[in-house]
Amino acid sequence: MIKGIIFDLDGTLVNSIEDIADSMNQVLSERLFPTHDYETYKTFVGRGVKKLVENSIPANSRDDKTLSECFRRMMEIYDTNCILKTSLYPGIAELLSTLNSKGIKLSIFSNKANELTQKVVKHLFADWKFEKTIGSGDEIPRKPNPKGALFLSNEMNINPDELIFVGDSGVDMETANKAGMHAVGVLWGFRDMEELLENGAQTILNHPMELLKSFD
Repeated sequence: MIKGIIFDLDGTLVNSIEDIADSMNQVLSERLFPTHDYETYKTFVGRGVKKLVENSIPANSRDDKTLSECFRRMMEIYDTNCILKTSLYPGIAELLSTLNSKGIKLSIFSNKANELTQKVVKHLFADWKFEKTIGSGDEIPRKPNPKGALFLSNEMNINPDELIFVGDSGVDMETANKAGMHAVGVLWGFRDMEELLENGAQTILNHPMELLKSFD
């Protein structure tokens, strides 16, 4: 029996790609590096900001000093821009309201740095109850390490096999399976069905409200 849900944030609950891309493109432009379009950034995100920066910078410029400086600059810019264009995907508000009304426990686990995760959630999700929200940091390693998911399982007082883990990427599906949770992939985010299935998605959603079938 499913008793709770852990959601990924970017690409699952919110469409944040424009704020991420605009911020990183500013970093690249300041260094006269080539910039990228939004679709390309969808392939860069999912493993944290450091990996995003590495993916975005030209291969021949990825020395430690440049990566470190670009990461610091990206964090500065994105901290200011992270809620400019970011918004909930269609159907998410209705889904969360329904889940709250049913008393289903909800949490969020993002690979975004914890302070940025908290800022986005505070701004966009004040109308709904979440048991816990965590991003990556010193104590919580990035997905697909399952430590964060298992931490939330403990905080929610729900066994891992009674939890759904919802995400848009192979990293999310891998995390769910490593944690012993039901892996649910969504198709409105940044990755495609093939990636989700290859990494162990047990259920695929085309629309947020389809998640309610798990509680019928």
